[in-house]
Amino acid sequence: MGSDVVRAPRGAHNFNPRFPEEVTETRRREGEGLSGPALCGCPLAMRGWARAVVAPLGARRPPCRAFRREAPATPTVAELRRYLRARGIPFHDGHCCLRVPSPFAGREGEAARRSLCIDKTTGRFLCTASLAEGSWRDFQAHVEPPGEGAAEPPGEPVLGEAEAEDVRRLWARALPLWELPDGEAEEEEEEAPRAAFGLSRLSDATLRRFSVRYLRGARSLVFPWFCPRSGSGLRGLKLLAAECEGDGVRYVETTLPRPAAYLNLFGLPLIGRRDAEVVLTGRELDSLALHQATGKPTLALPRGTACLPPALLPYLEPFKRIVLWLGDDLRSWEAAKLFARKLNPKRCWLVVPGEQRPRPLDALARGLNLPRILDAAQPAGSPKGIDSLHQIHNQLLGNPVNAEQVAGVRWSRFPDLSRLLKGHRKGEITVLIGSMGSGKTTFTGEYSLDLCMQGVSTLWGSFEIGIARLAKVMFTQFSRGRLEEEPDQYDAWVDRFEDLPLYFMTFHGQQNIKTALDTICHAVYMYDIRHVVIDNLQLVTGQGRRSADRLTAQDTVLGAFRRFATDSGCHVTLVIHPREEDDDRELQAASLSGSSRAIQEADNVLILQDRKLVTGPGKRYLQVAKNRFDGAVGTFPLEFCKTSLTFSPLAKAKGKARLKKMKDGKNLASPKAQGDSKEDTPGKL
Repeated sequence: MGSDVVRAPRGAHNFNPRFPEEVTETRRREGEGLSGPALCGCPLAMRGWARAVVAPLGARRPPCRAFRREAPATPTVAELRRYLRARGIPFHDGHCCLRVPSPFAGREGEAARRSLCIDKTTGRFLCTASLAEGSWRDFQAHVEPPGEGAAEPPGEPVLGEAEAEDVRRLWARALPLWELPDGEAEEEEEEAPRAAFGLSRLSDATLRRFSVRYLRGARSLVFPWFCPRSGSGLRGLKLLAAECEGDGVRYVETTLPRPAAYLNLFGLPLIGRRDAEVVLTGRELDSLALHQATGKPTLALPRGTACLPPALLPYLEPFKRIVLWLGDDLRSWEAAKLFARKLNPKRCWLVVPGEQRPRPLDALARGLNLPRILDAAQPAGSPKGIDSLHQIHNQLLGNPVNAEQVAGVRWSRFPDLSRLLKGHRKGEITVLIGSMGSGKTTFTGEYSLDLCMQGVSTLWGSFEIGIARLAKVMFTQFSRGRLEEEPDQYDAWVDRFEDLPLYFMTFHGQQNIKTALDTICHAVYMYDIRHVVIDNLQLVTGQGRRSADRLTAQDTVLGAFRRFATDSGCHVTLVIHPREEDDDRELQAASLSGSSRAIQEADNVLILQDRKLVTGPGKRYLQVAKNRFDGAVGTFPLEFCKTSLTFSPLAKAKGKARLKKMKDGKNLASPKAQGDSKEDTPGKL
């Protein structure tokens, strides 16, 4: 169902004010970033899609190009095996791929060792010998006899001339890091590269082996992506800059080409054919530290803990044991478990984060025994439906230090919502209700955009309004309407918006729940989605049903989303229309049409209240009516800005001074009137 998911093509590079000016100028001059590849054969995966959607009035932009809609059914693994047997093609049933002799390579060498891998889930293939890749339909067209639809072999992704020139220019300007003295800096106030990135324990031999360089103009480390086949051709670069943030350091990544155009594994050419074990890390620096301390083969994922693209699975197919050591926080631990499911849990081991198991680079700096930490990794697989107490302890990581991480990702634009719900957690269901015209879709757009900007991969199912209109609203919220004041910054804002892990389903209007869930599950596998937004629930309950049938169908849909959220670990936000109420009455949780199934299944219930006044504009506020995490409920005001289409304040307001409490679900009361309520204690309004 990949043809029903679309994302805006990424920009030419991640927005970084310190990115070399000559590259930025080249992008601007040659129009790079106005094009992107079609994703999954989607009809709306078009060149310049995002820019055409969000272009301001009067801006001259190239017209959108719509691709031909092709929605072939994704083959099951049984159908893949049946087809290969019928054609007499020998295959090996691997961990996550079927390995067959490649028709795109010669008859000897690589082809004899079954170098073509077919993904069991999507049917896409990759030849590790020739780097040819394509869909299952492409493979069928090539192996068919002449006259039955034989086609030319698909080619490997090729960089554009501008991108290739940028890569070569930056690589030539970068200096080998192992040749720079430890104390050398470009300016007196500039810190030495090794000290700035905490690389004092890394040897010159390790830096030379991985070809790490330093770009002085951007004050960034440069990690190369070489051709997986030959190990010599330069295909891309990742720049890593370090910025001070309080007492710690924040790393800013910039990739060339853009992340959606090319993916690679750092360190892949250094893997030997006889290596049966590999350690996956979330950062290139951790791979360097691990290899130096243990001597084991290491690979760094191109997008860290955000995503493990299925296109990289064929390169990991030969390994019998994969250890995932992605980081030292709860988000890294959750990503490791998610990636292990994609790689086959039976061959995966996970390093559980802890005080004595920090990130590999930090462990090396502290003098910890990294081989012992790897030996203590826990197996990812467990008997279905059975968990031991030790495994539950590892999942909880239950000590007071991790209490904030367990609470989830906090909203930066809505501090009051973070104060009540504590955070956005995996595997939960949030129900949002509001009267017609109150701004449910607009608020949900900003609510999800806030999380997406913090790295939460989001899939939007907008069944009420088109994705072009929704994307334009979310882009206005992302830039906060600044483009009217700063039109010269338009391209920079678009590049930043396109780099968000934001995806849309192409459905519109009434849809079948099975079709919608199949598409969502496909997106979870392809893009590691963590947050799914459905607007609205009534449009996936079926068409042409009677009143009693609609209520039954709604309960069925709610149960299906509950199972999906639990099994996949995704957070699902459902927008539901309430039944009609009098204008002078506030909505309550009981205002949901139908039975109480929605309230029972939901972990969080949000009500967008809209008080309409005759004498002036109405007042909106958000009510947290249910919070299964810790029981805290309450309300806080929302102020809508027409320029930026946002409900969040520009400046970070003091949450306690803005919170209001409820009494009997209707009247507002002071803290003293609440008695022993579980709600947070607010200040005065």
